[in-house]
Amino acid sequence: MDFALNEDQEMFQTSTRQYLKSKGGLDIPRRYMDGEAHILQEMWHGLAQQGYLGVNVSERYGGLGQGSLSLVPILEEMGRAIIPGPYPETMAIAVPLLEAYGTEEQKEKYLPEIVDGKRKLTLALLESNGENSPENIQLAANEEDGEYTLHGTKVLVPHGDVADTLIVPVRTGGVHSEYGISLLLVDREDTNIEIQEQQSFEQTRKIAKIKFKETKVAKQQLLGPKNAGWGALQSAMNDLHVALCSTMVGGIDRVVEMANEYGQTRMQFGQPIGRFQAIKHRIVDMRMDLESSRSLTYYAAWALENNAEDMIEAIALARSFTSEAFVRTASENVQIHGGMGFTWEFDCHLFLKRARALENYLGSSDDCLEIAAGELGW
Repeated sequence: MDFALNEDQEMFQTSTRQYLKSKGGLDIPRRYMDGEAHILQEMWHGLAQQGYLGVNVSERYGGLGQGSLSLVPILEEMGRAIIPGPYPETMAIAVPLLEAYGTEEQKEKYLPEIVDGKRKLTLALLESNGENSPENIQLAANEEDGEYTLHGTKVLVPHGDVADTLIVPVRTGGVHSEYGISLLLVDREDTNIEIQEQQSFEQTRKIAKIKFKETKVAKQQLLGPKNAGWGALQSAMNDLHVALCSTMVGGIDRVVEMANEYGQTRMQFGQPIGRFQAIKHRIVDMRMDLESSRSLTYYAAWALENNAEDMIEAIALARSFTSEAFVRTASENVQIHGGMGFTWEFDCHLFLKRARALENYLGSSDDCLEIAAGELGW
């Protein structure tokens, strides 16, 4: 099988790289960290104009109608530039959920606004104990008079400060099981929610605590079947895991490039340090991590788009390996740069922070291996 990008996907990759470079490349996350919040909105509208916010949205709603594979090259380039914002959450969990489970009214409301860059979405999943499990979903949603009343708190919500709509798993029945979990679309402009920004070492992926205090949400905002939202959410999680892997592959690619460039220009004992065996071996190992991560991710994306029999284990293994590889290569890059690698002026820290932020996002490497082992019957 050939898992290389096709002509259209290569065009997406080339045009995305050119666009991000024209906007400043790694200056984008640096400006965002310096407090220039407007840079995210400007870039988001630019992505919409380029068509990158409609890649996997049906043509009926203004999108390009392509599959998850076409998101891979775009996400890779975003990973190379450490782009802030909820692009993976919007495109790789909100869009699949809306396409698969949304009512016609919900699709007509949200999908065109996503394509036009007018609406960003994120997932408000975790609660007090921080576990990604159905038992953790205890935010109560009581139904009465055609609306739900929410009372509870979500924590560690990625980009909760900038998202226009939250996908919120709530408890509408049951107590500690998958049954009784429903998904609600909560629009910030229509509800009274309290958003508190939380401290994060990865300042391009801001997180928030969101408090719902007798928050009213219309019954029409229910996404998917009532009391059976956990299964729908887990299905869409496959898309998000592939998207995160693609982002990390882009980061690894840039990290390897940085290490190689520094090895060729940094002189020591009259020659580039890249000629020393210790550095050569490290860069070779980093390249192996890159190619393995890319191969696993491309296959996972193909398996997802084609609903292959081994889709679940393919995605789980790709996520486990790529998460570890990103941390490993980003750390090696810092070491190769020596003392300079720890300074703010160099870009090494941007990638290490992103790698650590994604390492345990929605599950650790061990969690993914456990899923793969279960699917394989081990």
